[in-house]
Amino acid sequence: MSSTIFDRARPAQSVVTAALAGTRQSSFWLDDLAPRASYPRLTSNLDCDLAVVGGGYLGLWTAVLAKQQNPAARVVLLEARTVGWAASGRNGGFCEASLTHGEENGRTRWPHEIDRLTELGYENLDEIERTVAALGLDCDFERTGAIDLAVEEHQVEWLRAESTDENTVFLDAEAVQAEVKSPTYLAGVWYRRSNALVHPGKLSAELARVATDLGVEIFEHSLVQNLNTTGLSAAQGTRVVTRGGIVTAKKTALATNVFPSLLKRNRLATVPVYDYVLMTEPLDASQLAAIGWQNRQGLADLANQFHYYRLSVDNRILFGGYDAVYHYGRRVRSSYENRPESFEKLANHFFTTFPQLAGVRFSHKWAGAIDTSTQFCAFFGQARQERISYAAGFTGLGVGATHFAAQVMLDQLAGRSTERTELAMVRGRPLPFPPEPIASAGIQATRWALNRADRNGGKRNALLKTLDALGLGFDS
Repeated sequence: MSSTIFDRARPAQSVVTAALAGTRQSSFWLDDLAPRASYPRLTSNLDCDLAVVGGGYLGLWTAVLAKQQNPAARVVLLEARTVGWAASGRNGGFCEASLTHGEENGRTRWPHEIDRLTELGYENLDEIERTVAALGLDCDFERTGAIDLAVEEHQVEWLRAESTDENTVFLDAEAVQAEVKSPTYLAGVWYRRSNALVHPGKLSAELARVATDLGVEIFEHSLVQNLNTTGLSAAQGTRVVTRGGIVTAKKTALATNVFPSLLKRNRLATVPVYDYVLMTEPLDASQLAAIGWQNRQGLADLANQFHYYRLSVDNRILFGGYDAVYHYGRRVRSSYENRPESFEKLANHFFTTFPQLAGVRFSHKWAGAIDTSTQFCAFFGQARQERISYAAGFTGLGVGATHFAAQVMLDQLAGRSTERTELAMVRGRPLPFPPEPIASAGIQATRWALNRADRNGGKRNALLKTLDALGLGFDS
């Protein structure tokens, strides 16, 4: 089997060891927040028009949009820990236009809708940009676009096949080096409008601030234990049960992301896959000059096991991806977040990408669990006589798509038939993952096959082709 650029060009171990020495095991985005508002624990029973379960992006957008649509509604948001602490405070901050985890995935699954889904994705990102400005969200929003990078010869032809226009620009070797200097880059495509960068922690905190300004009642450290409809009519709603109190809600929106679903039907719909990230210290002027990157695009290579990276406002480089680790049993555990072999691998790949930055240190390292679905993007549904709506399975592209998903859930809960609710993507449902031990064996075999494809000119073996044909898979 052939090797990849990251196997062939390895930095000195001393460079990697020095860069990781003293690195803090914590999300930079959460550490970088100014002291924020804290919210009380639920300690009594109450009634409301809408209960939102989950205090990440999906739950926060749902609460904000609900109050904007109906200021008189009583909206309650319940968060098991603190607002934005999970995936919404640990991601790379790529706010992508795509609702389908890329056009190819969307075209394969919803060929008759993909053109409109693409338009809706851009409309969604445009609306987020307008909302950030209108609400004064201090979240370091930058509409920089993103570059897909070829780092192996076979990937160059993939990029040459892309359709180009004023917002989609092919970059040959010379042009891509003029944007960002790396010996690994052979070509690129710059999608000028498809991506914005945000500070994930600030976006969560600001959405919570706006929500409370609008009158949303947020309760932290209020884990929802179950949903109970016994003895309640559809009009009376659902009892949302926590240890400290019960919320009786006419309608309920579930925004629990990667955590075990409160609905039995969704228990096998996602698996938690751990993604690992490094953040450098701020680069000085000479270090920035060594890599260029003046247009500050988001970057990602084209491998199955890919890297994603971007600059922060204070010119740190976030470098993540490649390893996507599933642990037997579908569990979400803090102990899975510290994986030294993944951080060392990322550091090796970072200095392979930017050897001119030898001597830079990493200030932070962290991990988070991605809610992966077999269709690689969000799925939607309703339950309990349409008293409850849910969305999950964003598979790592939820920063932007959660805004769209919140609109879908609110349409559903209001009984509105809209273009969004009538989409085949919204009305359908992905195949579930199998139970253990089949799930673990299948995921590990698929990861092996994806790794093999990266080392074999991108050629997919029989396993991957079979999974493609079945609409199943595992996306790193």
